[in-house]
Amino acid sequence: MHGFILHAHTKPERAEAFEQLFRAYVEPSRAEPGCIEYHMLRDAQDPTLFIFYEVWASPAALAEHTALPHMREFHDKRMDYLRRDFEIRQIEMLSPAP
Repeated sequence: MHGFILHAHTKPERAEAFEQLFRAYVEPSRAEPGCIEYHMLRDAQDPTLFIFYEVWASPAALAEHTALPHMREFHDKRMDYLRRDFEIRQIEMLSPAP
């Protein structure tokens, strides 16, 4: 399995647009064959901070996800939404996924 936690620090004026955009991606992402876990979270104390917790079957499954047209398009425009680029931490899965 391949898992990570991603922090997205949005520009204050773009936080709601970012949330709307990515809320629409949650269910389709979860339906992808290689997706094991996909969660979008918003920090309760900092509403400009979004956290994604994702677990994919393999690095190849994640690569397929990031190669989708809507993901490539967002990646090209991400700095329109973000104060700084994504912070991504790879995680080691110590417990089995449900």
